[in-house]
Amino acid sequence: MHRLILVFLILISGCTSTTLKTDSNITRKQLVILPEFMALSMANQGYQEAKQKAQENDQLNKDTYMLNEVRKISYRLIDEVRYFRDDATSWNWEINLQTSDQINAYCMPGGKIMVYTGLLDKAAKTNDEIAAVIGHEIAHALREHGRERMSTALMQQLGILGFAIYISDSSHNRQLKNLAVQGVALGTTLFFALPNSREQEREADKIGLELAARAGYNPLAAVSLWRKMDELKEVEPPEILSTHPSNENRIEDIQEHSEKIMHLYKENKIRFN
Repeated sequence: MHRLILVFLILISGCTSTTLKTDSNITRKQLVILPEFMALSMANQGYQEAKQKAQENDQLNKDTYMLNEVRKISYRLIDEVRYFRDDATSWNWEINLQTSDQINAYCMPGGKIMVYTGLLDKAAKTNDEIAAVIGHEIAHALREHGRERMSTALMQQLGILGFAIYISDSSHNRQLKNLAVQGVALGTTLFFALPNSREQEREADKIGLELAARAGYNPLAAVSLWRKMDELKEVEPPEILSTHPSNENRIEDIQEHSEKIMHLYKENKIRFN
């Protein structure tokens, strides 16, 4: 009984919305029981390792012109994160460009952005399209979707581990105990291989579009971007689609939301003309 109460208290204390309510109206409560410092530490370690590997392969920030363009677009987007969460303005943001044929980009927790040249060469060919994909990735970081997924995995591990302890206490069946413990490891492996949920993608789409519009980029560019991504699936599946599933319904939703927030784009684009 005490264990059940403890689990309930953990769930209640860990349910919150990580961003403020804006025009995109994202208010879903999230399970984020993994301590923020742990998520940031893991993200920073992973990012530094990715940078080091790219550096060793002579792939880091080789195209100075495109690096400057990507950074200029990224910092315009970053200037608007205050609308979604106050603390994000003080994140230690970092933007790098990796020479690779992969059609990919990501933003790790805490604002660590990596863009692959393959994305710029094959899909995001305009500033508006580049803003669309980087805005989407920043949105995942603002909503702490990575931390949310790790929290879900942690809860699953705690549940399976509790079951393992229970059956080991109530039974001497070593085979069952081993099976339960193996389930913990299997669950973790499967979790990190799974894509973002549809709900997380919808949230990142909406916040990313609003972020781009507030930074003076046309949010409708996301429609052409993701249509090109879908076309590329037939000949060269973009790496980004392995964790960011797309379909026609999603593209229709992107178009609808882009039109809804078009006033933000029109109000802000004059600042940059």
